[in-house]
Amino acid sequence: MKYKIQMLAERFTGVLSQWPEVECVSLTESAQEDPLDPYFALILDVFYRGAIPDPEARCRWYGDDVVGFETSGGIYKDRFLIKGLPIRLEYKATQQIDTVVSLVSTGLESLWLIKDSGTYGFYRLIQGELLFCRTDWIEQIRGRLLKLDDAFWVRMRQIYQAKMEHLLHDLGAAFFQGDDFNYLVSSALFIKTVCLTLFCVNHRFEPSHRAYYTQVLELPVLPESFRAQLATFLRGEPELTNERKYSLAQRIARNIVAL
Repeated sequence: MKYKIQMLAERFTGVLSQWPEVECVSLTESAQEDPLDPYFALILDVFYRGAIPDPEARCRWYGDDVVGFETSGGIYKDRFLIKGLPIRLEYKATQQIDTVVSLVSTGLESLWLIKDSGTYGFYRLIQGELLFCRTDWIEQIRGRLLKLDDAFWVRMRQIYQAKMEHLLHDLGAAFFQGDDFNYLVSSALFIKTVCLTLFCVNHRFEPSHRAYYTQVLELPVLPESFRAQLATFLRGEPELTNERKYSLAQRIARNIVAL
């Protein structure tokens, strides 16, 4: 991490740790990017109990050099710039995290509640660099997530694999109808659920979308020729017609189901 990014992270950790409601502050991996990278952002996950300061008070705490401050509805996410660098502070109630982690670690009947949001939130809980901890709460949460049993991953795979097969059907329907718009939409959603399914096969929480491609190729359990097939699917070369792309998608899906 570059020195000025580290200094900013320490600066905001120093501010947030003064609020008694803040339980933990963690830094996401996006801060490891070069600040000149368009994807760069300094993102802090701030876990809290009770009530934190209102938006105006938070902005004052952040400093006089904050530019373009905006906040989402409620108190969930603050965005602003400091010397041209994008900063995001995302506030997350520990009670909500406790509830979700309890749901996924005590039974399978509630997993449908996270099928749309996925496991990226768990990935951030596990992978975030801890900058401040008031208690061992986050370590307990991480321990519970790392102990999720095979039944969790089997059920999550079933959920995403069924969605993958549904999207493959949509892709075929769009191809036969000559519906270019829905063909493009179905292609993107299909390849995303392919990756989601493979993360579950390998007992891995899903990363951010930017990291999907790199991390899915590094998984130890993949169908034969998957890496080459995925590269072909994504290239979009002129000779890869919609018909050939749909045929390739069928092969990819069949190979995953066979794992």
